[in-house]
Amino acid sequence: MGSLMTTGTIKKVVAERGFGFIAAEDGKEYFFHRGGLQAPLDFDRLNGGERVSFEIETSPKGPRAIQVTAA
Repeated sequence: MGSLMTTGTIKKVVAERGFGFIAAEDGKEYFFHRGGLQAPLDFDRLNGGERVSFEIETSPKGPRAIQVTAA
């Protein structure tokens, strides 16, 4: 697809629902699902503030982060 990698910081994690949000360097906020994380990131250990790299994918509900890895 040719998605570009971008970077940001985990802003919020909703552990009981399995998703969260990333504040990207482009000033936007992106939704991510626990299934979009790559090893060695462990969703259950995210607290917010972690630096990450990710790709942006268009979904029916808007852009979301996939292929999320530690930056």
